[in-house]
Amino acid sequence: MYKFLIATIAASLMVSGCNQASDPVSNAEVETSKADEAGAAALSKSIADESEKANAFFERVFEEAVARRPEILTQLGRKDRSNEWNDLSDEFDQESLEITKTQLAELKRIDRSKLDDATALSYDLMMESMQNEIADAKWRLYNYPVNQMFGTHSGIVSLLINQHRISDINDAENYIARLNALPQHFDQLIDGIKARTAANIVPPKFVFPHVIRDSQNIIKGAPFDNGEQSALLADFSKKVGALLEKEASSITKEQHENLINSATDALLKSVMPAYKKLIAHLTELEAKANTDDGIWKWKDGDAYYNVALKRTTTTDLTADQIHQIGLDEVARIHKEMTAIKDAVKFDGDLKAFMQFMRDDDQFYYSNDQAGRDRYLREATELIDDMKAKSDAMFITKPKADLQVKAVEAFREQSAGKAFYQRPSEDGSRPGLYYANLYDMKAMPSYQMAALAYHEGVPGHHMQLAIQQELQGIPKFRKFGGYTAYIEGWGLYSEYLPKEFGAYQDPYSDFGRLAMELWRACRLVVDTGIHAKKWTREEGIAYYSDNTPNAVSDGVKMVERHIVMPSQATAYKIGMLKILELRESAKAKLGDKFDIREYHDEVLKYGPLPLNVLEKKVDSWVASKQSN
Repeated sequence: MYKFLIATIAASLMVSGCNQASDPVSNAEVETSKADEAGAAALSKSIADESEKANAFFERVFEEAVARRPEILTQLGRKDRSNEWNDLSDEFDQESLEITKTQLAELKRIDRSKLDDATALSYDLMMESMQNEIADAKWRLYNYPVNQMFGTHSGIVSLLINQHRISDINDAENYIARLNALPQHFDQLIDGIKARTAANIVPPKFVFPHVIRDSQNIIKGAPFDNGEQSALLADFSKKVGALLEKEASSITKEQHENLINSATDALLKSVMPAYKKLIAHLTELEAKANTDDGIWKWKDGDAYYNVALKRTTTTDLTADQIHQIGLDEVARIHKEMTAIKDAVKFDGDLKAFMQFMRDDDQFYYSNDQAGRDRYLREATELIDDMKAKSDAMFITKPKADLQVKAVEAFREQSAGKAFYQRPSEDGSRPGLYYANLYDMKAMPSYQMAALAYHEGVPGHHMQLAIQQELQGIPKFRKFGGYTAYIEGWGLYSEYLPKEFGAYQDPYSDFGRLAMELWRACRLVVDTGIHAKKWTREEGIAYYSDNTPNAVSDGVKMVERHIVMPSQATAYKIGMLKILELRESAKAKLGDKFDIREYHDEVLKYGPLPLNVLEKKVDSWVASKQSN
């Protein structure tokens, strides 16, 4: 319909051009021209009206969804309901499902044929999202709500420390209210765990020591014992202390003292009992756990895994196909690594070279505060250098700042190697690249560059910050996402700097390949565990035998596969698609291909399913060819 409108306007311009000729124009021709113009104007208004209606609906759906979830409001940087936690009850989930069904019916009443192109894309994405949510409701219990990677037990502390801002006394009182609300919140969490236990969905045995230890760490230190301040008391004291130290202080010394006392009281009377109750329940449940790791052990687990792969990769690839892609990529990358081994004249085979890279002290910083500080400083320098080179890669760049930060002590033993946290909605809170520096032997210097590029620039910060800053798209697209797109971009961003002068040191380039190899192995091991009944030990052995990474990396990765089925397949599948589309565009456009324009095309819509991304890139290529 939009293309028809353009054609109609073009036709009107052609008639106007004919009017300048010397031939006389009949009254009938004039009347026909006016009718065409009136028809085009009416069509244009119809498209504008229906698109405005649709976009208003998209905004309402987003705002209604986040308004029901206080933690998301805080993550966005908003202060509404910042004295509450998300509702974890089954009743809330059922109510949310019914809301989605009602909204889907309303969405279907919008006439898609009358939408402009941008709004039609939003319509399609929301339609698919709602339909998937309804279809997947039967799998609601198919997860582990507390595990070593994430969960309410650690998530609430991370949110309070990193995202609950205190800029006045009301913010501080809301922080305390959240502390006091933990017993009810954890009761809902335990109810959810019990519902899964009744459905025989119990985490494997290895999960429990991690979760119990992390939970115990949160209630260590003052005021829980005589040690240094606990993570929560230290955070609250620092934030409230900053209010008192302001030049125009917003609180008095008496108010400051009262707030600290109230927080201490909440920690002792609410937080500690809540965690102790959760720990007691998990300790009891641990006795019922076994060492079967794959989700094939759940009822209809195979069917669920197929759905999970489809949602994660946004493709129709089967577990067997993904497994084979992984094996093929591992073989290819091993060949490239062998070439580097030979170039540096290492005497031995690839496995011996990997062992050398894994063990030689020259590739590791000291396992002390000086080594950790050096890592953070040099990672920041790498990102700053890539920012300086970004003009050659990108037209659009993010406005939000980026900071590099070590993972907090309370969760560093179980948290992943590295991850990224988005900026706040308004950009006032920067994006954060978290590096896990608990074990410096798991953070070799030769992998530092690829890791910094993945999480920072040109990786997740570039993509996610730009996404939030996009104009003219609804919020559900600004803040939503597709894992294969997001993580595919992250992995692509490890490779991209090589084309702009990075990885000059062969060991650093080996580190880049090691990171890509790691993601290729994920395709093999994730499908191995969940579709082929591999054991945890078999998965760890595959990583140890095929990569130069520390054994501890393999252990963490396999444990991640187990509690997050399919998630880790997104990286390589997404990267392969982004590279495939790029090379196809380059071949078709030749001298017309501009990598900055390609990146703009990939990033300007926000995250997309890979099949939709392919259509957008193909359309862009066709447009460039026609011009």
